[in-house]
Amino acid sequence: MKNIYLLGATGSIGEQTLDIIEKQRDDFKLIGISGYSNFDKLVEITRKFLPEIVVVKDKFDKEKLVKLFPTIKVEFGRQGLKTLATYHKEDQDAYLINALVGMVGLEPTIEAIKIERDILLANKETLVVGGHLVSLLKKQYQFKLYPIDSEHNALWQLMNHENTKDIKRLIITASGGSFRGLSRDELKNVSVSDALKHPNWSMGNKITIDSATMMNKGFEVIEACYLFDLDIDKVDTVIHKESMVHSLVEFNDGSILAHVSHPDMHLPISYAMNYPNRKVTHIKPFDLMLLNNVSFQTMDLERYPCLNFAINAFKIGGSMRTVLNAANEAAVDLFLSGKIKFLDIETIIEEAMRKHQVIDFPSLEEIYELDSTIKEEIYKKFR
Repeated sequence: MKNIYLLGATGSIGEQTLDIIEKQRDDFKLIGISGYSNFDKLVEITRKFLPEIVVVKDKFDKEKLVKLFPTIKVEFGRQGLKTLATYHKEDQDAYLINALVGMVGLEPTIEAIKIERDILLANKETLVVGGHLVSLLKKQYQFKLYPIDSEHNALWQLMNHENTKDIKRLIITASGGSFRGLSRDELKNVSVSDALKHPNWSMGNKITIDSATMMNKGFEVIEACYLFDLDIDKVDTVIHKESMVHSLVEFNDGSILAHVSHPDMHLPISYAMNYPNRKVTHIKPFDLMLLNNVSFQTMDLERYPCLNFAINAFKIGGSMRTVLNAANEAAVDLFLSGKIKFLDIETIIEEAMRKHQVIDFPSLEEIYELDSTIKEEIYKKFR
């Protein structure tokens, strides 16, 4: 039985992870959870699974939860996430599942690595911002890192037992997001509610906006470079509106392998949790006739400049990726709160990157300090 430490239990990935744990009670036991944005849902999860430790946003939420569950250990904030990630340090038959959104996910991942705990990763920022740190830690500690994003999980399945030297390129598909049919001019006055209507996937607000700007795909390109140790020039993206082909791998001999399934996150999460075995899921059987309607479209970097920002940030390296992420997090937050327009997201990111003086190999604390500084500067302009 695997013990599960779940960061981000109340989000979309967290909920689907809990579905799998509930269906496989003989295989998994939930030991710890965190949840920041939905206290009521966190209470429901705690009542249902009775974990040993729960991490909440702040001291106020901690006091409320302690009253409800006096026998459960409750922690809060940044330190709480570190405590959860390393809880029962001697527990080697365990997974840390990182389904957090944003920079907050980086530090607990690093702490789990240092106790050689295997990690199932959905938190993009861990590798976007801290990929250089994770790469260094790989040389010092023994741990497994399994991706549970649908695209990277698909690539993992396609590349399993293959020699990376034989890979010509990885091809990551993108739905195009909520505004894929609109021109640049039509994007000027789109609403928040329209932006949150993703045509294919049910995701959290932040990642749905990232999908509409294509920043999400830029993050995925960076992630792929670190996960599979490939140069960014070997990672391509294409528009695939149907979200049935999740990724493809082209080999030097001319072969192309594709991963096909319905767009359901239960599949990649289940694959990672049960690896190297496969378990039956509730996902409906795939009808091959659906492939008669599959389409692919060349990615237009002028239409989606955020993807280009991400590629350039990776090539520049160092702290530029922190600036990319921090500016994006702040800009998306401002858009969701109605303080800026959709296209302002791009302008804010581009300006932050243009002004930045790069630190070649930023430490964890330098990353957090820079993240805070960049966000504070951006928020000041729109108060």
